[in-house]
Amino acid sequence: MNNSAGCPASATVCNGSSCVLPESSFNNILSVVLSTVLTVLLAMVMFSMGCNVEIKKFLGHIKRPWGICVGFLCQFGIMPLTGFILSVAFDILPIQAVVVLIMGCCPGGTASNILAYWVDGDMDLSISMTTCSTLLALGMMPLCLFIYTKMWVDSGTIVIPFDNIGTSLVALVVPVSIGIFVNHKWPHKAKIILKIGSITGAILIVLIAVVGGILYQSAWIIAPKLWIIGMLFPLAGYSLGFLLARIAGQSWHRCRTVALETGMQNTQLCSTIVQLSFTQEELNLVFTFPLIYSIFQLAFAAIFLGIYVAHKKCHGKNNAGFPDSKDIETVSKSSLYKENGGFQPDDK
Repeated sequence: MNNSAGCPASATVCNGSSCVLPESSFNNILSVVLSTVLTVLLAMVMFSMGCNVEIKKFLGHIKRPWGICVGFLCQFGIMPLTGFILSVAFDILPIQAVVVLIMGCCPGGTASNILAYWVDGDMDLSISMTTCSTLLALGMMPLCLFIYTKMWVDSGTIVIPFDNIGTSLVALVVPVSIGIFVNHKWPHKAKIILKIGSITGAILIVLIAVVGGILYQSAWIIAPKLWIIGMLFPLAGYSLGFLLARIAGQSWHRCRTVALETGMQNTQLCSTIVQLSFTQEELNLVFTFPLIYSIFQLAFAAIFLGIYVAHKKCHGKNNAGFPDSKDIETVSKSSLYKENGGFQPDDK
């Protein structure tokens, strides 16, 4: 078309002084780059998480699975149900409810293992729960989404991208299995990989926040409802996980472990699944929720840790558990593993 009106050379339509310019491809390119980088970095984090799993101890917990069963009920029973109740109670958009449910179905991350160590939890149980929930998420996340989003799907309000979610989970669960194998064959190298993975996880969180903030600036302009849900959701996870573990007769240090594994979700995994599964228009409505959840889960975890450390100092360094007439624990290393069929520490 003749560009006699002084329109830019890149204009696709010119009518007098009115021009139509092609949409800038910068955001599209940046979105593709972000998706690729997120997938690679998260695969490294999941790989390093697998390097933290010892097959012998993991199989020991599988043979005596009571603690893992309680964790499974919390992870894929309490959390998705809580997410559904909060979504309906606050009447958020269906697409936002889906992301809340995805967060509720995500497994625990490596941060829960670190915090379990700081609160004198059962480290073997924590790592086993994280590994099992990561592997089981491959089937449980689509199942929970199918159950809890049925009211919106049947009405034609939303379409769940199960194929994208499934592909993302498969691509990110495989590195965990490889990491377990590496730790079995080359345990010394696995420890180095684990340290690198921890640093990568921190970089991943910052990258999601910064680049996501650039790509989806309007996503930060959201209704207060999502902030409230982001605050209540991890708090409910911590509290209900601890309560259910105690009702199931678990010891205090295991209750603390289950609580952390329940409330502390793998927000990096959630962000990556959301990024890979939804369109840019949908991401403008939901991308910030995993970041909001991450802020509050870390804040509450820090408060709980502070309370535990203060309690421990007040009652003496040798009293790691809360006093209970039916369950008086000692802090000798072997006793922590004898409780409820746990592991004996390695002799060194």
